Amino acid sequence: MGCDLLYLNEAAKRVTNVSNLDISFVFYILLSCHFPHLNIRDIKPSAKFDLSELPRFYLRPAFSDDHQKREWHTFTKFLQQNDRVARVVEETYVFYILSPDLGTQFVDAIVFYQIGKENKCNISDDAIVEVSTACMKCGTSAPLAVDATTCAITFEGSGESVDEYSRKKDSKTSAANHSPDHIHAPTAGQHHAFEAKESDFRKQYDTVEKNHVRADPSYLRTLGQTHSGWVFGAIAELIDNSRDAKATKLDIFIQSLMKDGKHIPMLSVIDDGHGMSHQEIVRMLSLGRKAPDADDPDHIGRFGIGFKTGSMKIGQDVIVLTQTTKSRSIGFLSQSLNEGKDMLEIPIVSYCRQGPMMEFDTSVQTKATAEYNLKTIKEFSGFNEYYIGELFANKGIGTQIYIWNLDEWGSDYCLEWMDGKDTSQGDICIRSKRIRRRPGQITQKVPLDYSLRSYLEVIFLEPRMKIYVQNSLVKSRPLAKSLNKTSIIKGEIMKKSVQLTLGRSQLEWEQMNSGIFLYWHGRLIEAYKRVGGMVHNADIGRGVIGVIDVTDLMNDGKDVWVHNDKQGFQDCEVYAKLEDWLGHRTDEYLDKHFDSLRVKKCNASYKPDDEWVQCDKCRKWRILSSGYDSKNLPLEWFCYMPPFCGKCENPEQQQDRDVITVGAKRSRCDSKEKPALKDDSDCSSQTQEEVVRPALKRLKRGQLKKKVKEGSL
Repeated sequence: MGCDLLYLNEAAKRVTNVSNLDISFVFYILLSCHFPHLNIRDIKPSAKFDLSELPRFYLRPAFSDDHQKREWHTFTKFLQQNDRVARVVEETYVFYILSPDLGTQFVDAIVFYQIGKENKCNISDDAIVEVSTACMKCGTSAPLAVDATTCAITFEGSGESVDEYSRKKDSKTSAANHSPDHIHAPTAGQHHAFEAKESDFRKQYDTVEKNHVRADPSYLRTLGQTHSGWVFGAIAELIDNSRDAKATKLDIFIQSLMKDGKHIPMLSVIDDGHGMSHQEIVRMLSLGRKAPDADDPDHIGRFGIGFKTGSMKIGQDVIVLTQTTKSRSIGFLSQSLNEGKDMLEIPIVSYCRQGPMMEFDTSVQTKATAEYNLKTIKEFSGFNEYYIGELFANKGIGTQIYIWNLDEWGSDYCLEWMDGKDTSQGDICIRSKRIRRRPGQITQKVPLDYSLRSYLEVIFLEPRMKIYVQNSLVKSRPLAKSLNKTSIIKGEIMKKSVQLTLGRSQLEWEQMNSGIFLYWHGRLIEAYKRVGGMVHNADIGRGVIGVIDVTDLMNDGKDVWVHNDKQGFQDCEVYAKLEDWLGHRTDEYLDKHFDSLRVKKCNASYKPDDEWVQCDKCRKWRILSSGYDSKNLPLEWFCYMPPFCGKCENPEQQQDRDVITVGAKRSRCDSKEKPALKDDSDCSSQTQEEVVRPALKRLKRGQLKKKVKEGSL
């Protein structure tokens, strides 16, 4: 059972007959049944208590440091030498803590307990406390398990329950030495009575203890290394949680936090989702949990570690404020709080609505626990109760995440930010501006790799949530709807249907990018994945973009083939076949549509087959009428505005399926002039308007591939 020893100046007032104990303290027991921090009511001679009919368990502390270990030894030594019992009372629970007899090798404390109403009578030095069997718990004692809120090692029995063993052993002693109506507690000598089975019990205990793990605070830094290669992957974990919570609005910005008299930058992630209950925030902050039995295509969260790995990469300390219609909860995951400790502490405070007020939720915690955790949070976070209350009141239902002590890059922070309050270009960038490595890529202009705004433009396949970065709205860029010469290709891989959308993007052509965007559960996993001839020649397929959702393909019914950082796929058979299929389809698309592409100028613009705009109210996509310039749209556009002039209730328009779009209108192209034939990869070298060159067939790079059947492997 995990324990904390906390020191209070006023503790001596609550502890009696402790003249031989130099340091006063309160001993808290952390229980998995949500009754932590039980206070010692008094310490009396063992003869004052009648405990023989009570169930019991053995208590081993999980110390946070050496100081607690020394004080625990002082406490148990005092109980041993003075034959005393410490009585702990908390609501309907009463615990009696005894120390083993002097000279025994069994160092764990013995705890008798009863469940029922507290005996409120005063206890004098001459009184005998008799326990009524009416308030005792019948049957076997419930085992204690690991407490997720404290991550402490707790005891869990196996085999014969302690309750049953206690009843059998002590009933024999009671029948032989005591009358039925007056049974006294075992004395120091009587402690030997149940030592006969201590060796057997110890074997059970040691076996159980080996099946549990202890979470060292350094593990938080280890979790953060999951996203060591790309910090935006860490931020994406927090965004995924907001999307799963059905949020319609998400704010991401960096502000200043006043702590220890200094202004320090703090990343804020705030959504208007449905919030979390006490049980949900405990699961989120727990170090690992059971994966869901079924793969929900509408839910991105899967592995139970996203929040921990993401937040601990971004910074050292994070506080979570979450609110539902009936509750509020505060969670604190901190490397600063746990520095120098041997065991991880994660304070959580929960409130429930009582009329118009929010009060401590005593159904999941005691008032003492809540007060202690709140005090810890205030001390180490810089968030006091007034500031927390203001944040809850201003933001309403949803979840707020604040991260500080941000990850560093040299003498500065890993992230840099630009204010977007007065412009539409507020952004958060990676300071290094480094480009992620991809086979066959030579361009150094990949904004998605270092600009959070650019990344969030394409993070979701069907964007619905309004995302603000540095107080400016991110305009989503649905890739499949913004392509020229769009081709929709269907096929089958390992008896599962897939659909690939291919086309040419003017923006990506200008930045010399190309490749496939792979989405899983509607969230971007891989970007600019080069396949086929693209891998061997950086100029092949310049500007050609593919979009595919592989949710069904990457699920074998038992597990999903996605890395737990959601930034790549596992090396498996289905992924290898997917790469091969994408390579064949892309090469065929390039052979068919771009080998004899006619252009007039080197600066010719390739407009999308259809231009789309998203309503800022209903978040539906609308096709703009032919000839309408999207640059003339206002910053915020709604369905009632031209050129759509409709209503939000109208169904969303869909791109035609199974139709290959080949008509592409190019701007600045005079149909009266004689067209030129050229390869798209040679566009950058053409400078004369009237030069006519013969059409050249694109030379394929790499190994020759066998011809495969269209649409399948």
